[in-house]
Amino acid sequence: MDKVTGKKVLITGAAMGMGKLYAQYAASEGAQTIVLWDINADALEATAAELRAQCQQVITQVVDVSKYEAIAAAAAEVRAQVGTLDVLINNAGIIRGKYFWEHDPQKDIEMTMAINAMAPMYIAREFLPDMIADASTERRIVNIASAAGLVSNPRMSVYCASKWSCTGWSDSLRLELEQAGYRHLKVLTVNPTYISTGMFEGAKPMLMTPLMTPEFVTTRVWQGMKRGTPRLILPWTVYLSNALKGLLPIRLFDWLADHVFGVYHSMDSFKDNKRG
Repeated sequence: MDKVTGKKVLITGAAMGMGKLYAQYAASEGAQTIVLWDINADALEATAAELRAQCQQVITQVVDVSKYEAIAAAAAEVRAQVGTLDVLINNAGIIRGKYFWEHDPQKDIEMTMAINAMAPMYIAREFLPDMIADASTERRIVNIASAAGLVSNPRMSVYCASKWSCTGWSDSLRLELEQAGYRHLKVLTVNPTYISTGMFEGAKPMLMTPLMTPEFVTTRVWQGMKRGTPRLILPWTVYLSNALKGLLPIRLFDWLADHVFGVYHSMDSFKDNKRG
């Protein structure tokens, strides 16, 4: 896939931040239809107004992706109005930065798992049958997970759980599609470290791992999506962490992550901004 010219693209968490940047990429490349999902109605309409100067059809839907019923209803409208998607970007996410015992069971644990882990599965399940059935063109699913889906970290226990779930499901879905012969539909799993958005306000940079800009990450994701890249881990230091974790005794790795790389204290000053 060289460009998304003439394609139908759906992005969750699209009202601002990285979701908005993905939408801008789609519009700049001449997407036929861009469907924007978010819970923030005002910001959603503001973003749509900007995009309509470049895109033939911009559709906004206020969707609470923490609720399956809302996902199913919105997806049914998309299928009826738009048809089969070419690109699905599961971008919506939230974070709770505190010790596990400080999490509220419903407002924090249930909500984090619903948005970060369950929603991408539910959304993909709604659109997959049509995307699988029509092999006339290349199609893409992008799931934004996190480096927290690869490396454990204090004050991120529930967030880590949700992103480990997303990572495992997303890459397994990729393998299933390949095994079943649906090679026109490729899945990209994205595992970035901290990004300088409001979602990670207060998070500390780690050794050799500065906070990445949203523009840098979305550019890499967009390029990887079009190429059909199966996994994107950003930056390179996450590969190093994974390698060390696999090779070293757990206590030695913990000491390095804590005292050398600064991973285990990166969330000490995090400011909880509820929904990202």
